[in-house]
Amino acid sequence: MRLIAENLGGERGGETVFSGIGFALEKGEALVVTGPNGAGKSTLLRVIAGLLRAAEGRVQVEGGGEAFPTVAAASHYLGHLNAMKTVLSVAENLRFWRDFCGEPALGVDEALETVGLGGIGHLPFGYLSTGQRRRASIAKLLVSHRPIWLLDEPTAGLDKASEERFAGLMRGHLEEGGIIVAATHLPLGLEGARELQMRVAG
Repeated sequence: MRLIAENLGGERGGETVFSGIGFALEKGEALVVTGPNGAGKSTLLRVIAGLLRAAEGRVQVEGGGEAFPTVAAASHYLGHLNAMKTVLSVAENLRFWRDFCGEPALGVDEALETVGLGGIGHLPFGYLSTGQRRRASIAKLLVSHRPIWLLDEPTAGLDKASEERFAGLMRGHLEEGGIIVAATHLPLGLEGARELQMRVAG
């Protein structure tokens, strides 16, 4: 599988944020997107995920077969918001995302154990701390299989131990042939990852 971006451009509020972005990632490769606030890192990830229309250029996946014919079908997107219902339990949220995404992978309890939240699946998501909420949202990546992970500041709110645990999950995903595009201000522990530095337009 390959994730290919050609001459991508993105807009925010009708203003050009970035243009001319291109890359091709093979299975097992990661791209870390860095740059100051306002450079368009989040906009780029949303364009790749298909949540925003590209102002120019295109993104495509090659070799996804019938299971993953498009980038949207092949991708997990983890944004700034955790995309969880606060009144539902952690387990109910994860079961929803597993059923919505399809391709079940880890069980809900196992996914929570993996991110260090074993035994709290019955709690309403709204009861969790900021770091626990982020770890629960990371567990979404584990309950269904998608080969491409699009991660926007994925370690925001995590303590050092949780950062290291998540780095291990990302490395494991790559070792299994996955692809990662991550926007971050902080080191993610992905040795050998390619880097794309974005700058504020103008």
